[in-house]
Amino acid sequence: MRSPLKKLIHSIFPLGWPRNHRERLQAVRGNLWLHVFPARVRTESLHPKATLGLGLITFYLFVILCGSGLLLMMVYTPSTALAYRDMNDLAHVVSGGRFLRNVHRWSAHLMVLFCILHLVRVFCTGAYRKPREFNWVIGVILLGLTLGLSFTGYLLPWDQLSFWAITVSANILDYVPLLGAPLRRLLLGGEEVGQAALLRFYVLHVFALPTVTFLLIAVHVWRVRKDGGLACSDPELHRENNPETVSHVLTWPHLLLRLILVLQATLIMVFFFSILWDAPLLEIANPAHPPNPSKAPWYFLGLQEMVAHSAFWGGFMIPTLLAVLLLILPYVDRNPKGAGIWFSRDRRFALGLFAFCLFTLAILTVIGLWFRGPNWAWQWPWGGSGG
Repeated sequence: MRSPLKKLIHSIFPLGWPRNHRERLQAVRGNLWLHVFPARVRTESLHPKATLGLGLITFYLFVILCGSGLLLMMVYTPSTALAYRDMNDLAHVVSGGRFLRNVHRWSAHLMVLFCILHLVRVFCTGAYRKPREFNWVIGVILLGLTLGLSFTGYLLPWDQLSFWAITVSANILDYVPLLGAPLRRLLLGGEEVGQAALLRFYVLHVFALPTVTFLLIAVHVWRVRKDGGLACSDPELHRENNPETVSHVLTWPHLLLRLILVLQATLIMVFFFSILWDAPLLEIANPAHPPNPSKAPWYFLGLQEMVAHSAFWGGFMIPTLLAVLLLILPYVDRNPKGAGIWFSRDRRFALGLFAFCLFTLAILTVIGLWFRGPNWAWQWPWGGSGG
């Protein structure tokens, strides 16, 4: 006779712990979470060089953001009169509140970074080729949603840093012809950043954008499985899709073990930054005393730097062209050569152009972050102006 505890466990896990080949296959097929994966995976897809785990890390960061965000919602009030007080309470009153906010903030910054790196990896290996064109488009949209998640959360502390960063970023919309001013008013709920803007950003940040992001991530992962993964990452690993030359291993335990290891590495990374560096909290937002210079969040500093040189080109034309090029890329690049190979020589022109755009954006971001002082004048990071 089984004990009540064993009966309970068996009702939840009817297959028990898999002990042989057949039971491992059944464990994947009969598990809600593992069923997203095939029962077997290509051996090449498990090699670290195949994907570097960038997409998986991005997903884990999103999960961490959702979990930490739910906890933060319990002590936060989306009100201009109370938001800053709640942030102070997190740092000095709520047990573990400072660390929780650090985890949330660093996860947000890292998710933006790893989402960009994931897109770069897919491009550099040519993994957006047929039949994965639409999944690349979904990935580009997910990058935009990631930026939106971080951007809308930036205002919630309601301190000088967040208030003026959002003010500067929202002002960039004014450079969009015809639609700029209406879009800015729609986003802020008025002409200025105030209670209406804070409430809209809060709803977008905690409900609207996470819901859409979760749904698109589900579609993205589903398409990866349906379209087939492009696991090869260099000539030594590259194989043709010939069943006789492609080897497979069971998802349990080979893939599952790697999923756990990447999760552990992600948590260690987030906790490392959260322990060493606190999320900033300046004085309460004051619309009458703007800091000089007022800077956008770091992921929009390249855009702000371009706007400083040309409002129309930097604030509208170049960002729009880049977004359109990214969306149509898999439909105009039909060259089948070099797919699945890092930095293939058959794609030198495309890789060079992509590297130039990426390097230029990185340089502009670095300039805006460390080399711009009062009135957006050139300033060396170690002191002194550029003349």
